[in-house]
Amino acid sequence: MSQRMPLVVGNWKMNLNHREATYFLQKLAWLLRDAHFDYKECEIAILPPFTSIRSVQVLVEADRLNINYGAQTVSVTAQGAFTGDVSADMLSSLGCKYVLVGHSERRRYYADDDANLVDQVRAVLTAGMTPILCVGEGYEERREGIELDYAVGQVDDITRDISEEDAQKMIIAYEPVWAIGTGLVATPQSAEDAAQAIRTHLTRVYSKETANKVRILYGGSVTASNATLLMNEARNMDGFLVGGASLEPEEFATIIRLASKAAKNR
Repeated sequence: MSQRMPLVVGNWKMNLNHREATYFLQKLAWLLRDAHFDYKECEIAILPPFTSIRSVQVLVEADRLNINYGAQTVSVTAQGAFTGDVSADMLSSLGCKYVLVGHSERRRYYADDDANLVDQVRAVLTAGMTPILCVGEGYEERREGIELDYAVGQVDDITRDISEEDAQKMIIAYEPVWAIGTGLVATPQSAEDAAQAIRTHLTRVYSKETANKVRILYGGSVTASNATLLMNEARNMDGFLVGGASLEPEEFATIIRLASKAAKNR
């Protein structure tokens, strides 16, 4: 049985203003309370837009909610004349625990390259937060049969420049790009193969101890209808990075409960 705590993360992307975020979080907490959810068995985190983080912080602290939160990206600089950027220290001061690094949409639309992503990981870690590194192949890589090499290569782009101690603090989210927002889902075996390949890489670069410590999530059209199957069969996966389904409190609460139950039964 894995000793890694399962984790379900909701990536809201550019959705839900601060009022909507407050309503969502209240309803999610009510749904989980009514379901007698045990927060000791599965960790929950949400990643709102920057403008909603403060409202989430206020509610979490006021109601003492057992829900973590974070940001969808971060600047590599600490301060200065960088219009539109938000630093890691600013996020940390808002109580953020997690920060996404290298999501496919950031790689595609904002040209985040390897050097930039390594600096983001370092900035997040230095500020005392946890980076969630996103990796995954597109349709072309999958068609060519190099999807595992591609995903592992993206992990290697980061791990070759950070220490083992820092690597142990990371979370890796495997998100096949062709499955994001398309309704298509990687098979449980494909998700398991990716997780195993990533753990093999971490063992080779660092140690088996590190490979066993790092949590790996699956993302890509995760819903309540496929969460149990994915968790049951992709046993090296430790939870989910949920996109569209995390915008509906009922659906997200169901995914959380199903993930927790499946992980407990391993």
